[in-house]
Amino acid sequence: MLDALRSALAIFSFNNQFVDALPTAFMKPLSGSGARAMMIETMHLHGADSFAGRLSSIVQGSTETTFYVLAVYFGSVGIKKARHAVACGLFADFIGITVAILIGYLFFA
Repeated sequence: MLDALRSALAIFSFNNQFVDALPTAFMKPLSGSGARAMMIETMHLHGADSFAGRLSSIVQGSTETTFYVLAVYFGSVGIKKARHAVACGLFADFIGITVAILIGYLFFA
């Protein structure tokens, strides 16, 4: 999937350096420890001082484990209907990832 995105961006002559950090971004709403593992894997593969390593760190700090928060906190207070909260949480994650990419390019590219 990442190679297809990288190829599509290359066709339109867009910068595709951020694609290497996307596994962390995709994992973060599901699992914080899984996202940390993906961040460490990105740093091992590309280097901690690489753009992908730094962007993974920014994504790790700027997004939330949405489904964990909804399951644990909403479950503890007995909220049953979390449909709109899921949409808002995923939208906030999307905005966080987008802004993390922009900040990464602003400071490190």
